[in-house]
Parts: sequence; structure tokens; C-alpha cells
Amino acid sequence: MSEKPVPITANATPFDVERSLGVVEDMLAEARKLGATSAEAGVSVEAGLSVNVRLGEVDTLEHNRDKGLGITVYVGKRKGSASTSDFSPKAIRETVRAACDIARFTEEDTYAGLAEAELMASEIPDLDLYHPWNLSAEQAIALARDCEASGRESDPRISNSEGASVSSHDGLRVYGNSHGFRGHYLSSRHSLSCTLIGQDGAGMQRDYWYTVSRKPDELESAEVVGRKAAKRTVARLGARRLGTCEVPVIFQAEVARGLLGHLLRALSGGSLYRKASFLLDHLGKQIFPANVQIDERPHLPGSLGSAPFDNEGVATRAREIVHQGILQGYVLDSYAARRLGMQTTGNAGGVHNLFISHDEVTFDDLCRHMGTGLIVTEVMGQGINIVTGDYSRGASGFWVENGEVQYPVEEITLASTLQDIFSGVQAIADDMDRRGNICTGSWLINQMTVAGE
Repeated sequence: MSEKPVPITANATPFDVERSLGVVEDMLAEARKLGATSAEAGVSVEAGLSVNVRLGEVDTLEHNRDKGLGITVYVGKRKGSASTSDFSPKAIRETVRAACDIARFTEEDTYAGLAEAELMASEIPDLDLYHPWNLSAEQAIALARDCEASGRESDPRISNSEGASVSSHDGLRVYGNSHGFRGHYLSSRHSLSCTLIGQDGAGMQRDYWYTVSRKPDELESAEVVGRKAAKRTVARLGARRLGTCEVPVIFQAEVARGLLGHLLRALSGGSLYRKASFLLDHLGKQIFPANVQIDERPHLPGSLGSAPFDNEGVATRAREIVHQGILQGYVLDSYAARRLGMQTTGNAGGVHNLFISHDEVTFDDLCRHMGTGLIVTEVMGQGINIVTGDYSRGASGFWVENGEVQYPVEEITLASTLQDIFSGVQAIADDMDRRGNICTGSWLINQMTVAGE
């Protein structure tokens, strides 16, 4: 079995950028004509290919090309929104009229309106986000088959497969508003994944691996993805349950990402102005140990979370959210900012490349430092209360003694609070997982309750 080379195109675009910009202009002009005092409009166009192969046979093959436009108008402090996938002049007029009709019948909202004009992005930097992959259906199928076969052949304990998938998508985003802001950028996202099932005398287990990038030549090879999926799967065979205990816990990097996701929920404007966050009124307060820094880097070239402006046209910028463990800022769009008497942080639509600092230690160093405790490789369930910070989730992973993995564990529950988890971070490893908008290494937490038998 050999990996088949896949050609990569130059940065030519199949999208009609000028047409999309013209649609935005037409919507804003129609809104003015119908009496809107301000308006914002956006166009998105996406095209892609997705293939899923299971046991060597094609399970699904999808080509997609989707487009949509939306407009939000303000009549004074009344807001109305409408959208359509029809780009015809008649549909544009009808969509804008629908938004204006809605606005005239909604209640006034003092905080409604566009983001402030002076915050609009004045320059649109080239962030190297667009790298199309000239991938035919046949090539995608061959890659998926190679990926799955590599995993299935790498260990005799791999008994079945949930399939391997290849996905390649490109997109265009255009945004404009009545401040005069007009911006657009192209982006791409490609991925390869595999999920396998292993079996021994004790039962069956499943696990997966995936690779994702804006650049197809930066993806891990099909063989590597398949082998990693197989290795992770067989490592879980023979899993045991634990007795209830209180021990140190390591969250592997891909699971630790979820902890930062909970932090962002607690720092989001919607949670804060509704007074539904355990971090309400925590600006300037210590929430992590002093060696922890968390920052946002929206202009990293080629990164999955990079963007030149947010969903309101506000310029994105690098900033610290946590410095020396102290909370420096929230995650706000313009509406939430007004509700809180603050200024938008350029996060309409979410954060852009969130990074947490790491110590000069490897994952193995974390295990040795922990001594005896639990490595968490998967969490499940929805036991997170952002209002109180209570944390309770099902989990599986590996039991560690004397710094070395002893056996896999399953059917356990982790219990603590997010406050104690954040303040209890003892070290963060250098095994940075960059496969997403939130980038982190593995975390060692000083103590959590592990509920088992």
C-alpha cells in the first residue's frame, strides 16, 4: 500500500468575489431606500467535497456548493433580520423588505445597533487562509481507503471500522455595513480522519484520530492517521473501573481544549449580562496560577482561527485575556459590550486563535510529576454549570502509578468545579494541539474527585 500524491492548485478562486460584493451593495442600498437608519449585510459561499469509506467501500460521497445572504436592518433602535439563498434582484429586494417589516414591529432595544464606526477594520491583511486542494472524488476515495487500510492492518486486534473520511472545503465571506465598511476574505479547510474498533477477550473499544489544516500539504499522511487511530484504539482494550478516589488528573491536550471552551462560555458577553456566569465581576482577579497566560492571536498566517475582522466588521487584534493568572478581559460583541457598559473586543462570532502558555515540560514529564493519578483521554455528558462552575462529566483514560501508565480505565465520573480546576493547574505540557481555534497542551490538575465503583 503506497500513498498516492494529490496535486495542489495555485491560489485561483472559483468564487465570484465582485458579484458577492455587488450583492452586499445592493442589499444596503435597498435598505436605505426602504427607510432603514442603518444596516449590515453579509454573503457566504462555500464549495467542497466529502468522502466517507467504511471497510473499503464508499459509504458517502458528497459534492456541495452552498450560498446564502443575510441582512440586519435597524429602524431607530428596532432590529429586523432576514436571509435567503436566492441571489436574484427580486429575492434581494424581498429579503430586505422582510427585514425592514420585522424591524418596524419589534420592540425598541436601547443597546441595538452596528458596532461603532471607528472600530471597523481599516486594513484587511492577507492572512494566508486560502489554499484550495484540487482533489477529485477518485483521489479522495483512494486517500480514505489508504487511511482505513493502514489502521486495520497495523494491529490484529483491530476488528472493525467506523470508517475513514476525507473533506475539502473552500469558502468566501463578504461583509458590509452602512458605516461604509466593506470586507471579504477567502478561506479553506481540509481534513482526514479515521475511527476504528478493537476487540480482545475483555470486549470492544473504539477510538479515532484526525488531521486538519488550511493547507493540504500540511495534513498528516493517510497512513499516519490510520496508524494513530489504531494505536489509540488498542491502547483502550482491557479497560477497568476504578474505586472512588481523589487524585491528580492530567487532561490530554485535545480534552483540555474543552476546559478552555468552558472558560470562554463563562467570559462571553451573553453569559455576563444575563448574570449567568461564575466569572461575573472577575476582571482583575486571580483565576489561574501566576505562571498561566492566555492570549488571542487573530492574525497568525494560515491558522485555523485567523480572521482580519469579526462578524460585525470590527478589526481583530492580538490581546491578553489572562496575564500571570489574572483575568484581563471578556469576550464581547458590540451588543453585549453596550449591555455591560464596555467596548466590543472584536469577538462577534467567537475568538480567533486562543493560546494558553505552556511550561518547559513534556507529557511524560507531567506523568512523572503526577506520580499516581489519572490521565483523561475522553469526556462525555453535559454536566457543566456555567452559572456556578460545577463540573461533573463521565470520562475514560489511563491509570498511572509511579509516573507510568498501568492500564486503561472507563465508566468513571470526574467531579470538581471549574474554579478549582483553573486554580489547580500545576503544569501545562509542550504537546500543543493546534487542530482548531483553541490551542493548548495537556494540563496537570492538582486534585479532582474520581467516582467509580
